[in-house]
Amino acid sequence: MQIRAKAEYVNNYILRLQFNNGKEINVDFQPFLKGNNHPDIRKYLDKKLFKQFMLIDGNLNWNDYEMIFPVEDLYNALPAPVLNGNY
Repeated sequence: MQIRAKAEYVNNYILRLQFNNGKEINVDFQPFLKGNNHPDIRKYLDKKLFKQFMLIDGNLNWNDYEMIFPVEDLYNALPAPVLNGNY
């Protein structure tokens, strides 16, 4: 079964992912964003930019693949993915 998801902004740097099998998780991207020193990643600490995500081909995507997370990887990290600067 291919994992598909819907994503919605919750607050701060948290997105809710709802998977096609009924599972749902909230992912907090703040530790990842704050723990990363690369300017192309840190710029997403600007919430206006952070909110501009899209789901494309099974990936949570910002700005034409500048920052990307496969939803299947996030799903496999259930119950709650922990994102740090090394993801």
